[in-house]
Amino acid sequence: MVREKDICWEYAEKLDGNKVKCKFCLRILNGGISRLKHHLSRLPSKGVNPCSKVRDDVSDRVRAIIASKDDFKETGNAKKQKAVEGKSTVNVTPSRSLLSVEATASTPVMAKVYPTVMPLLMAAPPLSSQENAEKNIALFFFENKLDFSVARSPSYQLMVDAIGKCGAGFTGPSADMLKTTWLERIKSEVSLQTKDAEKEWATTGCTIIADTWIDNKSRALINFLVSSPSRTFFHKSVDASSIFKNTKCVADLFDSVIQDFGAENVVQIIMDSGFNYASIANHILQNYGTIFVSTCASQCLNLILEEFSKVDWVNKCISQAQTISKLIYNSVSILDLMKKFTGGQELIKTGITKPVSNFLSLQLMLKQRSRLKQMLNSPEFSMNSSYANNPKHLACIAIIEDGDFWRAVEESVAISEPFLKVMREVSDGKPAVGSIYELMTRAKESIRTYYIMDESKCKTFLDIVDRKWGDQLHSPLHSAAAFLNPSVQYNPEIKFLVSIKEDFFKVIEKLLPTPDMRRDITNQIFIFTRASGMFGCNLAMEARDTVAPGLWWEQFGDSAPVLQRVAIRILSQVCSTFTFEKTLEHISANSL
Repeated sequence: MVREKDICWEYAEKLDGNKVKCKFCLRILNGGISRLKHHLSRLPSKGVNPCSKVRDDVSDRVRAIIASKDDFKETGNAKKQKAVEGKSTVNVTPSRSLLSVEATASTPVMAKVYPTVMPLLMAAPPLSSQENAEKNIALFFFENKLDFSVARSPSYQLMVDAIGKCGAGFTGPSADMLKTTWLERIKSEVSLQTKDAEKEWATTGCTIIADTWIDNKSRALINFLVSSPSRTFFHKSVDASSIFKNTKCVADLFDSVIQDFGAENVVQIIMDSGFNYASIANHILQNYGTIFVSTCASQCLNLILEEFSKVDWVNKCISQAQTISKLIYNSVSILDLMKKFTGGQELIKTGITKPVSNFLSLQLMLKQRSRLKQMLNSPEFSMNSSYANNPKHLACIAIIEDGDFWRAVEESVAISEPFLKVMREVSDGKPAVGSIYELMTRAKESIRTYYIMDESKCKTFLDIVDRKWGDQLHSPLHSAAAFLNPSVQYNPEIKFLVSIKEDFFKVIEKLLPTPDMRRDITNQIFIFTRASGMFGCNLAMEARDTVAPGLWWEQFGDSAPVLQRVAIRILSQVCSTFTFEKTLEHISANSL
């Protein structure tokens, strides 16, 4: 295959000569795209080291390509043999290769796009209706080079359910209908939903999410979304390749987006680290008195985990764990044996980033510690000389039998899990600005508790958290949201309320800039903090920990109407972009 037609080129960078650079582990390989495929597949292959950082879905995809390519070669040889036999034999029984030829001829488009899959799949034995439907869905994914994770999206199952209700004979919309009739109809529906959201913004305000993304054409795209409690909308994607390093041009772009939604509706703008953050943030803060700017909470948490993984002993622990997983996943027989002992459980888990993947994989490995040791001591392993005498296997065995390694794994899991939990909480698309301060405080407390007898290690990790939290994420808006969150304000175990009061008052002054707007606000703050009026009714008290903070204020905040309006706007905001990144990539690629 030439470079332009081989889908595996999206995972590599072409270098001079016959060299390629893997985009996952950055290893440079000799031998072109063929060796890259074996590298990504993690299949046993003489002279090709498996990729330690490739995602599982990519590895599965490449394995399917290799398998179907081998099948295609075999089929080609069979065709040649049949052609020779055909010269001397009139009655030729249809064989697998001839069926493949007929299938390919009847589906020229599919064969052209994904030629290596068709001969294998079209020659399959008779299938049940369920299997036939699944096979054709699989072909659709393969032909169009779709990421397998698409099958996890809610709209995927909605589509399958809707088709099932139509019964036999259903015909899907043509390409022309998709790009004309249905595009316009769905755009109209989204437009109507946007108008409903605009009415909501008057009460809750909204957050503009600005996310950068480099596409496969090396364009620097800025994707803009708008988020409020009921829904998040994609606004537009801008090719900023020519202006990305020009602060004034980027600032002008943000001005135009803010005007699209109305500055009076925008409470917060979340930007990722791809921007010249300080300059753009200063521009917005100076020109829009009621808008706050912050970075993505999940990105900040990822940076914390990345710094954790750079600590010497943590880095060694991760490296040793990868040695174990590489050895197991690079051998089909050992992998099968491992899954036999673990009940089919994996040792590797792919997260949204490399640091997340590393710590999630350590969790899985820790759970399987006893089973891995059982595998090493099993007759199936010990009686196989190719396992027991191989130097790499002996090194792996030494790690698994090393008590210091497992203590490091336990420790790494203990310090990372609280921050992975925070990431899960803030990345689910729900308003979380009211809980991020408390979640981070609890995560730090877990570090202090774990290292109660080791002040040096405690300081090492807390310094990392404080540095990233202070430099990257902490915002007065987070403090104010924590102060206004009833589950925080009325929790006697919470100790940080006094320390965030100053930030809370700054936010009040910013959102209520004139004395007339702040009239009676001091009394209303007192009513809230003392749980007077409706704040103290039984329903309000019962709902403090069970109802979303913004909704709680909407229901029970009538005793403090000015503070109620401010609280609803603050507590209705998200604080992470990670939930929307996969959607952004697809939408932006199709909107430019």
